[in-house]
Amino acid sequence: MGELLYRTLLLGCIWSCCYGTGLQLKGDFTIYGMFPLHNADQTISAAPCMPDCKQGTDNKHGFHLVQALRYAVKEINNSTGKEKLLPGITLGYQTYDTCSLRASVLATVDLLSQPYNRVDVEPRAAALIGPDSSDYAFTPAAALGAFLLPQISYEASNEMLSNKMLYPAFFRTIPSDKNQVDAMIQILLRFNWTWIALLGSDNSYGQQGMLSLSQQASDYDICIAYQAVIPTLKSGTQQQMRDMVRNIIKTKVNTIVVFSSKRIANGFFPFVIEQNITDKVWIGTEDWSMATLVSGIPGISTIGTVLGVSVQYAPFSGFQDFENQAVSELRDISAVNSSSDMVVPCLQNTDLYTMATKRYSLENYDITSSFNVYKAVYAVAHALRQVLKCDSGQCEKTEVQAGQVSIFISLKRVRFTVRNTSVYFDKNGDPATGYDIVTWTWKGKAWSFRVVGAFSPDPPYLQVDLSQIQWTADDSDGTNVPESRCSPECPYGYRQLQVGQHKCCFECMACPASTFLNKTGSTSCQSCAQGQWSPAESEACLNRTVLYLPWDAPLSLALLVLLALTLLLTLGTAALFLRNLTTPVVKSAGGRTCLLMLLSLTAASCSTLCHFGTPSQPACLLKQSLFLFSFTVCLACVTVRSFQVVCIFKWSSKLPRFYETWAKNRGPEMFILVTSVVEFLISVLHVALYTPFPSENHDLYYDSIVLECSNDLSPGAFVEILFVSLLTNYNEAKCITFSLMICIISWISFFTVQRERVIVLTDERAVPWSKLAQVTICSELYSRVSVPSFTPSFLGNGVIGHLL
Repeated sequence: MGELLYRTLLLGCIWSCCYGTGLQLKGDFTIYGMFPLHNADQTISAAPCMPDCKQGTDNKHGFHLVQALRYAVKEINNSTGKEKLLPGITLGYQTYDTCSLRASVLATVDLLSQPYNRVDVEPRAAALIGPDSSDYAFTPAAALGAFLLPQISYEASNEMLSNKMLYPAFFRTIPSDKNQVDAMIQILLRFNWTWIALLGSDNSYGQQGMLSLSQQASDYDICIAYQAVIPTLKSGTQQQMRDMVRNIIKTKVNTIVVFSSKRIANGFFPFVIEQNITDKVWIGTEDWSMATLVSGIPGISTIGTVLGVSVQYAPFSGFQDFENQAVSELRDISAVNSSSDMVVPCLQNTDLYTMATKRYSLENYDITSSFNVYKAVYAVAHALRQVLKCDSGQCEKTEVQAGQVSIFISLKRVRFTVRNTSVYFDKNGDPATGYDIVTWTWKGKAWSFRVVGAFSPDPPYLQVDLSQIQWTADDSDGTNVPESRCSPECPYGYRQLQVGQHKCCFECMACPASTFLNKTGSTSCQSCAQGQWSPAESEACLNRTVLYLPWDAPLSLALLVLLALTLLLTLGTAALFLRNLTTPVVKSAGGRTCLLMLLSLTAASCSTLCHFGTPSQPACLLKQSLFLFSFTVCLACVTVRSFQVVCIFKWSSKLPRFYETWAKNRGPEMFILVTSVVEFLISVLHVALYTPFPSENHDLYYDSIVLECSNDLSPGAFVEILFVSLLTNYNEAKCITFSLMICIISWISFFTVQRERVIVLTDERAVPWSKLAQVTICSELYSRVSVPSFTPSFLGNGVIGHLL
């Protein structure tokens, strides 16, 4: 009821102020068209009355669009033979001059009043072509969609119109702004422009596009330093536009994305020129980047480089000739039309003949949009061909059941080729077409454009020829690409540390040692692999040097010589003792006990061989256990001999028969056996609970890997050493005490240098002698060849020889 009242009041107003002739053509099916033949948004009154559109300024672009409709309809109606698309059927049209938003609403109301949903009414409505902007398209898309009257727009690109729940019958021959936003993002990424300003016109086209781009920008690390809405130019908005331009200057951005309609962009750029902004990069949408309404602004050539997204250009041969020949035809149409045939004359009284006589130039932007109108008309014709079953050579002139519903259903399925261009619609009613990337060029004050690339939406792919872009006056090959960044790019080996609220603003921090970074834009450094290392500020990791004690290293040879001397002394002494085992001298020195000591020391010395070469499982098992067991046997023998000294010299008067009983009942042998068995069991338990195995030590040196045996300092090892230390708790004999002290000092040295050891390199490169002095194997060898003695006569052969 409210819409009806609004329509009644509005129609009453326009009947009182409209007059003149209009443009229409009768046919079996009528195609309605909404075209901007005038610009009246800034000239009409704010009163509720709808003035005549002819009060606005002429819009040459809209004139070309109407001519494209007429051209397509005439071509379809006049085709003959097998090329006849609708044999026996003629198409008609009825156009509205959508000179303003109110005009598009009024045209929609008039369409709603038409009996197009009745099959018994001639002519029947086929579809609506237009309007030219998203703002103007929302009202007819919502209202006509309720009746499933197909609407095909040639320039409305707002992605909200793809919502089939709200606009079920809306189609278009121009790509959705979703694809346009993707193209702009790819342009920014291609030139590494991450610090930008974003402006959008104060309408659904600009605000929706600006919202979509700002949401996607963060996903690609693009920062928006300044964002604002461009208002329609009025006396009260001029200062607001000046402030916007000043804010752009303050942010120090070099790239500005302007997602605006051509009408609002036309009012904004004069203020850019006024502030003398130069050498900037302006990224424009398809609506204004190719529009002469913007490129014709005086002085706009000074604002910098303009990169625009444009609907892909397709040659439209014959159209210019049609316009040139249409002057006489339009004169006849104007003569026969009368105002009585018009329902809303103030939207239908345009005198096309007068406009045609002005011989408007046909720019590429006009050709692209006109071809979109041309494709839309052909899409309707192909849908009618399916509905009317014209494949047999003659269309059936029976009543079309469900009227425009059948056309709507067929339109969703159409797929055809016209002028080498494939036309079809996806599930959202959008075409599968891409964009051209264009740049403005100037020769003096003469404007032109150059196609420098292309964008394909599925999958997203951008191709740009840099050599075709002239960034500055002295740039001839496109290499001087302007930068638009908040902070300079960090070099390899440095990470970004964000400063402030924008992640594009950062400081460069050096990567610490053992990390690297071989790419830009990262906020964290990458850790080196376990087998690698790196100094600070590195962009790559180096392989760690593997350290162990090879058999043929100089140090190994020196140690082996000492070991050979030790074995020669011990085995030689053992052979001498064995040969003279029954002599009084040998018996007084210990006899078989002394021989057992020498053999155990030999076995302890042989454990040193487990330290050479790469660690193996047998070597790790024997290295510590063999030494401690052999050394325990040796100390047990020393303990027995010490006990004998105590018994002879101190306890003989107090316990005269104790030593005799001890000796007769094999006390020394049993003590050595029990002690050795206990140590053997401790070693077995240690190996079972804390099994040593070959391992790599990555923590000892940052640039090297030490091959060693694990669990060297396990609790089991301490238990073994503790048991051995119990056997040293005696200080009566000076030589024994001295020898055991050397042993203890060796073990202290072992723990001291345990965390500082270095082993010879596998690649046999020289190792500093300062490091060689810390080698554990030396300290361990010294401790393991220390031979305690218990008589002064044995000091030369025993202690000094074994200490080597």
